Amino acid sequence: MDLLWALLTLPYAPVRGLTAVVGVVAREAESRQRNPVNVRRELEELDAAVAAGELSAEERDRAEQRVLDRLTGGAGRAGERARPPRRGPVRERGVRHDRRRRPGPAA
Repeated sequence: MDLLWALLTLPYAPVRGLTAVVGVVAREAESRQRNPVNVRRELEELDAAVAAGELSAEERDRAEQRVLDRLTGGAGRAGERARPPRRGPVRERGVRHDRRRRPGPAA
């Protein structure tokens, strides 16, 4: 049965190989992005750019925040709005009121 399955799925072998390679590359890229040595180097480059007059302090602060968000897994890119927190049923005076309308008895 395994031999038959291998023969039937043989045309998909390049796709499976490509997805495996993409997975390895993605893991390596993420590990390099989150490597503290690389993050420290990027922060030092930002400071050097400010000292050379290539960046303003505000630009450095924004770039520094992007680097730190990437390291800590922060909210994401600058300008993205965070999703509002999910809220459950409303409780007023100890009584639970669902926001959904429930079908009532037919009148």
